[in-house]
Amino acid sequence: MIQLKNEPSSSPYLMLAIETSCDETSVAVVRNGREVLSNIVSSQIETHRKFGGVVPEIASRKHVESITVIIEEAIAEAAISLEEIDVIAVTQGPGLVGALLVGVVAAKSLALALDIPLIGTHHIAGHIYANHLVGDIEYPSLALVVSGGHTEIVLLESEGNFRIIGRTRDDAVGEAYDKVARALQFPYPGGPYVDRLAQSAEDEVVLPRAWLEPDSFDFSFSGLKSAVLSEINRSRMKGESPDFSALARGFQQSVIDVVTSKTMRAAKELGAKQVLLCGGVAANQGLRERLTTMCTEAGLPLLIPPHSLCTDNAAMIAAAADLKWRHKQFSSLDFKAEPVFSLEEWSVGK
Repeated sequence: MIQLKNEPSSSPYLMLAIETSCDETSVAVVRNGREVLSNIVSSQIETHRKFGGVVPEIASRKHVESITVIIEEAIAEAAISLEEIDVIAVTQGPGLVGALLVGVVAAKSLALALDIPLIGTHHIAGHIYANHLVGDIEYPSLALVVSGGHTEIVLLESEGNFRIIGRTRDDAVGEAYDKVARALQFPYPGGPYVDRLAQSAEDEVVLPRAWLEPDSFDFSFSGLKSAVLSEINRSRMKGESPDFSALARGFQQSVIDVVTSKTMRAAKELGAKQVLLCGGVAANQGLRERLTTMCTEAGLPLLIPPHSLCTDNAAMIAAAADLKWRHKQFSSLDFKAEPVFSLEEWSVGK
């Protein structure tokens, strides 16, 4: 039986966290779940750019090549030794199964070698609790999760307890951005290019908003993507050059209108005391500005992580794993990587 070097109620403790769910290899050392001593991220963007998206097999191989080096860098930057680590956390899912396995195997090996506890952690819980690295979370809180693979509205009724009240029915926001960016002839990943072009555009092509049912908090972006493609084809059939900047602005305005309006309506109906913005698309300047304005007008506190904590990183995994550490909810060494993983079932106490 693994013996705890520090009781979860005691302070301080050190956690080493590993994140390999997609195309970033990241390792962090975090004290007490909030003080980031190191957070090393190795991105594979340049590798996947020539393919126009993430190639799972290549991503897995790159994680294998990088993981040991990134662990060593994280330990060195934190100025500690491996023997000082009290617990290991790792992304268990969701994500690409081959990529997840690299992190899971590394985490299990470290936990076994050091004879310390292991915590399998939910990737989306990490994105949400990245906010806890920059401020205090008030409950009940409402999180808008916007990333390349996920678009969800999540109610946090209490600390570490998640209830999904809205999700995308087709494309995630980040996925829609990348597809539209490809149509606008931008390289992968295209989201930041679309954001910058939309911010600088003087004109706007007004595009449809998918509100769905009046009482729904769900999202749909596939029709919006198709509308952009239709506008491009219509212009070319007329022998005209498409106005990419106006299209970028129209696309972004449609996305922002829907996700922010539904978030604010949910916050009001559910009595949220705070709004959290999280996920890779939380780095989108237009979205950050609009949600900030709406929350200010509603008198509702808003937390948004800095850009470095929006994209996939291991510090956010440590922030979420801290919930399980304090409740002594550890994972066995035979747990599996879960490419499809329920956030609600990962909640504290379950």
